[in-house]
Amino acid sequence: MYISQRAKNTLPSPTLAITALAKSMKEQGIDVISFGAGEPDFNTPDVINKAAIEAIESGFTRYTPTAGIEPLRQAIADKLLRDNGLSYKATEVMVTCGAKHALFGIFQAICDPGDEVIIPAPYWVSYPEQVKLAGGVPVYVTADSAANFIPDPAQIAAAVTPKTRAIVINSPNNPSGAVFPEAVIRAIAEIALKHGIYLISDEIYEKMVYGTEHFSVASISDEVKKLTIVVNGMSKAHAMTGWRIGYAAAELELIKAMVRMQDQSTSNTTSIAQKAAVAALKAPEGLVTEMVAAFNERRAVIVQLLNDIPGFNCPNPGGAFYAFPDVSGVYGKSFNGKQINSSDDFAAYLLNEARVAVVPGRGFGLDSNIRLSYACSMDSIRQGIARIAEAVSKLS
Repeated sequence: MYISQRAKNTLPSPTLAITALAKSMKEQGIDVISFGAGEPDFNTPDVINKAAIEAIESGFTRYTPTAGIEPLRQAIADKLLRDNGLSYKATEVMVTCGAKHALFGIFQAICDPGDEVIIPAPYWVSYPEQVKLAGGVPVYVTADSAANFIPDPAQIAAAVTPKTRAIVINSPNNPSGAVFPEAVIRAIAEIALKHGIYLISDEIYEKMVYGTEHFSVASISDEVKKLTIVVNGMSKAHAMTGWRIGYAAAELELIKAMVRMQDQSTSNTTSIAQKAAVAALKAPEGLVTEMVAAFNERRAVIVQLLNDIPGFNCPNPGGAFYAFPDVSGVYGKSFNGKQINSSDDFAAYLLNEARVAVVPGRGFGLDSNIRLSYACSMDSIRQGIARIAEAVSKLS
């Protein structure tokens, strides 16, 4: 059977694979604690659910415009102005099947074969694969735990070539939880202005910050805003991962191009979920406050417990709900004659020996690390890290 080279070259998502594997093991009755899922462990609020039920009962179950219903696009524009100080018309906003879909559409719309996109590492696993699917070339600028995962603007500037089409900014960051300082974001914006290249600002974790504030690059100036494509969605802040509603905001010409491509792929996002998203954006942010408070408590516990494990070094994340410890201190050790030399080796060892699921850092661009989501109960955190510590103690 013939399979395209494009499909062959596309790597599967390690985060989805780990989550699916842990779920499968649990269904088999195996006691697995999973730190894999990148989704809040909170239920979608009732006010959002009721809006969806009302949409069903009123027969709002047909096609909508590809870019989304006008009330939702306007609600998104209102949110961007209210929360981020960004003035967009509803026509400069499009609704997508999750923020991941928005990013996919962006790369398809701006990349021709051979175009380069600068991606600070560690990065979300889908960025490089989506760039490659668009025929582009991902270019990495790495900042490890010693730099608190904050990219160096000088290294980004050095990576720019005549083929550079865009720079990705993901703050708060997945997988590291790093929140980029405003000065760093401004310096990256200056690079984009100098070379006339896009800034793709993935702000899906903007509400999950601890003791700091989110800063949107598009708020710097009108000139920077014209080069910026803001990506966000309903999944994290509103506990709506399964509803699949994301969005992008940008200059009208680019939005129109993305809409044309969405016309020929998914068409509109689910009509019912769009109505639910309108309710979410208009509702008080009580759930967000509750989640952030809970995540902050869990963050303190998981970071302390991870740093207590010999060979681990875990910087304190400023946002999102992930810990991203450097575990290279255990590399070279072995168990039953099998040596651990990579994040894949270590993740496999933890799953088999400790029945704990973590995501290898290799897929995020840092093989020295592993990612753990603390969007789970405090009980799971304490039990899971205790299992990891015991497993590490068995290594020789």
